[in-house]
Amino acid sequence: MNRRECLLSAASALTLASVPGARPALAKSGDEAAGPKFAPQVKHYVKIPMRDGTELSGSLYLPRGLKTPRPAIFAFGPYSADHYHPEGVSLSSYGYPFLSVDMRGRGDSGGEFSPFVTESKDAADIVDWIIEQPFCNGKVGSLGLSYYGYTQWGAVRGDARLATIVPSAPCFVGFDFPLRYNIFFNFASTFLTRVSGNTSRLIAYNDGQFWQTEFLRFLESGQPFRKMAEFFGLPAKPYEDWMEHPMQDEYWDRANPTPEQFANLTIPVLSMCGVYDGDQPGTLEFHRQHLKYAGAKANHYLVIGPWGHIEVRKPRAEYFGIKVGPDSVIDMPKLHRDWYAFAMEGGERPAFLKKKVAYYVMVADKWRYADTIEGVTARHEKLHLGSSGNADSVYNSGKLGAAPAGKPDHYVYDPRDLSMPKLETTLSQSHLLDQTMVLAKRRDQFVYHSEPFEQDVEVSGFFKLNAWIAIDQPDTDFIAQIYEIAPDGSSMFLTEQHMRARHREGLRTEKLIETAKPLRYDFENFFFVSRLVRKDHRLRLVFRANHGLAWQKNYNSGKPVADETMADARTVTVRLYHDAAHPSTLSIPIGQPDA
Repeated sequence: MNRRECLLSAASALTLASVPGARPALAKSGDEAAGPKFAPQVKHYVKIPMRDGTELSGSLYLPRGLKTPRPAIFAFGPYSADHYHPEGVSLSSYGYPFLSVDMRGRGDSGGEFSPFVTESKDAADIVDWIIEQPFCNGKVGSLGLSYYGYTQWGAVRGDARLATIVPSAPCFVGFDFPLRYNIFFNFASTFLTRVSGNTSRLIAYNDGQFWQTEFLRFLESGQPFRKMAEFFGLPAKPYEDWMEHPMQDEYWDRANPTPEQFANLTIPVLSMCGVYDGDQPGTLEFHRQHLKYAGAKANHYLVIGPWGHIEVRKPRAEYFGIKVGPDSVIDMPKLHRDWYAFAMEGGERPAFLKKKVAYYVMVADKWRYADTIEGVTARHEKLHLGSSGNADSVYNSGKLGAAPAGKPDHYVYDPRDLSMPKLETTLSQSHLLDQTMVLAKRRDQFVYHSEPFEQDVEVSGFFKLNAWIAIDQPDTDFIAQIYEIAPDGSSMFLTEQHMRARHREGLRTEKLIETAKPLRYDFENFFFVSRLVRKDHRLRLVFRANHGLAWQKNYNSGKPVADETMADARTVTVRLYHDAAHPSTLSIPIGQPDA
């Protein structure tokens, strides 16, 4: 993952009506035939007063020579105001005043940084300040990726007077960050390294090899997850608070809009995320919640591109070792400008947004459209898991077929065995293509293959896995991963979901496993995927213990996971049933026919 002096003092110094050499006023909204029409005028260290007297600092980009008030745009986040310099230059050159603001306690802003706590009130105060400035016509929009996407939803939580929001890949706090499906990211420590104090430790943050090695050292130490922040020399807050809330509850709810706030949100919203974007779950959860509570009043558009997290902000045709079609590289600055002209100036809806949901079909290399996210999928094709032995490897795999078959498969997982995390530190290729972890000789996985596809099939939507599983310990963590396998044996990662057994019945429910009998586990939170699977290709399902360098270690004892140590570790035997009485199935989302 890889997530606001006096009211007029700073802005008055940049009043543009009196700037010599001013260019003509902005042409008709949406008219870009002549390109940029203004030279940006930048003022750093602009001070914005908050209701409690704290001053936040921002960088203000104004269109030089603009004589009439205009809709204004702002970005608000913890990674320094300079982070959105490119957007400031671009938007102001097209006539939109732009303000990038450091969160309190970050960059040049006063106050104390407290992630997911202060955004709502501060964002509302920023919007109020912008509205009162001479360059603003009373309409304010927003933009930003990741945390900057989340702060826009924070502004909604603060009932800010916004005209539109454009959140790109925001986390839905407590749902997909700093824990996803009630399992904490080890990355939470990496994130806190970057945002602790006013200085941005970007070089340390981006040193991936260092973090892999350090996460392995932490696992080898056998300490409880609660001690990770201390292990890395980080401040106790907010990490200690997070450890007290290991599942979705009111603590995390406070960081997101309420049902009433979602219901009252009628301004235009444009959400964007990627197929391989770690904050895709958060983006889609905001989208679901908004549509659930606002219903027909929700004016919400959604774009899902063939992108990773960073590419949502700046699409590329090649990333993570894969290539996508040139049409996927949309002009993101222009889409934003077209959206603001539509949402705040009465312009036409951007031509790219043909329907409420736009999604890119990989391999077919084209954009498709639907009225709803559910409408992307025509039907689900159900395949049954089965095996004639123990489906414990690629070379001894089970099948995804028409009917359940065989006795239960089983694996044994010992949390004290760190051979897989050690192997993980040696990987250099993208996880999308690399098969090292799947092909390694390991005791803690099942593998199932489908028959080769008899024709090209578009797979678009959300996979579902319903599995009958028995364990002989009170708790353990699973992950289900799905790959596309080509005739030459090469692999492409498609999607995944993990689950903690104690939360089998829901993310707000904790119930340790007290029986050795099989129970049904429903994996229905896979990442969205859209891809044309070619004839003669097949699917691979890998089901294994969820342990490695990315996730909080569960030692299977049933104690609070944050407090477990290596000394608490219990070896678990996992059995996956797939007989007629316990049919385990994988449901494949088949895309709509191509008109």
